[in-house]
Amino acid sequence: MESSDPESDLRTDALDLQEALTDLVRAYQFRDRDAICCYDVTLAQSQALERLGRHGPMTLNEFAGALYLEKSSASRLADGLERKGYVTRRQHPDDARYIQIELTKPGRALAQKLLDDLVDGRSEMLLELTSSERRTVIRSIERLASIAASGVDTSRGCQVLR
Repeated sequence: MESSDPESDLRTDALDLQEALTDLVRAYQFRDRDAICCYDVTLAQSQALERLGRHGPMTLNEFAGALYLEKSSASRLADGLERKGYVTRRQHPDDARYIQIELTKPGRALAQKLLDDLVDGRSEMLLELTSSERRTVIRSIERLASIAASGVDTSRGCQVLR
């Protein structure tokens, strides 16, 4: 017999979603860690390279926001990548008060290699789904990510709003 209490159903669905997302994130983090095991970057650094590779140069605030980090954490992350020669900091072309973080040539090459490795792994996973299932899963995850991101103010680094 199905529950007739919409609030109870919502809470049960929320609990099921929490468990499913936790399992998914753990599995992805493990797979991501394995995918970057042969490179000289941490998981956080690989995620930063991926963001810069996809979105181009960013100010520190934009960089922090894109990674859902506080500005100080994002700055330390950029420091490590700069020491390894993967990013450089330059004066922002439109506003000299800001510094822009951008990939170097070796950084672009590593970001592409990491992305290629991860996409190959995701492709193997998606083989288990039909084309229709793949599109539904992708759209659903994109929608959930958008809803989750709407509760975070990334304009000055990461600040949770709700």
